[in-house]
Order: sequence, then C-alpha cells, then structure tokens
Amino acid sequence: VQLVESGGGLVQPGGSLRLSCAASGFTFSNYVMRWHRQAPGKERELVARISSGGGSTYYADSVKGRFTISRDNAKNTVYLQMNSLKPEDTAVYYCNAISRNNYWGQGTQVTVSS
Repeated sequence: VQLVESGGGLVQPGGSLRLSCAASGFTFSNYVMRWHRQAPGKERELVARISSGGGSTYYADSVKGRFTISRDNAKNTVYLQMNSLKPEDTAVYYCNAISRNNYWGQGTQVTVSS
C-alpha cells in the first residue's frame, strides 16, 4: 500500500498550489480520502474530505472557499487545489485513505511566505 503526495513547495501569499496523492495497493474507489495538515508545534488537523465516489465533500472552516478537493478514481489519485494561500496555511500536508483500513502518506511541505 502506498500513498505518495506531491506538489508542495514554496509559494507567496495569495498564490496557488495543487497537491496530488497517488494511491496504490488497495481499492482506491472504496475509500474516503482526506487531506490533513500539521504545522510546527500544532496538532494535525483535517483540511478536506471527499467521499469514495466524489459526490460529497467537506472543508474545514479555515480553508472553505479557497481549497478544493477532488479525485479521479480511474487514476487512483486525489487532489487538493489550494488558492489564495496564506502564511497560516504553512504545514506538512498528508493524504489519508480511510475505510476498513487507514492509510497515510509521508507528507509534502507547503510553505507560504514572501
């Protein structure tokens, strides 16, 4: 089982990034997918969630209207489009698959700074 995140990096405030998480080793389309993040000195928090079929989504209040989660079950990939980024979005972002089992990726760093 693997979840491999990519797309992180350094971006200026107001900029955009698109994170990807490629899954393998399990039936991706059966799993709810979530993005979490953890900033230095803070607890990991749920950022966004998408149902197995993609028809239902959830966003934390802190990112609502700026972030969009989506998935492509044919490509076994979940995405997080992040717009209007703020310094407080700086964190390691983790991909998570949850159903009968609970799988995590290794994380990708997002730094928002001028």
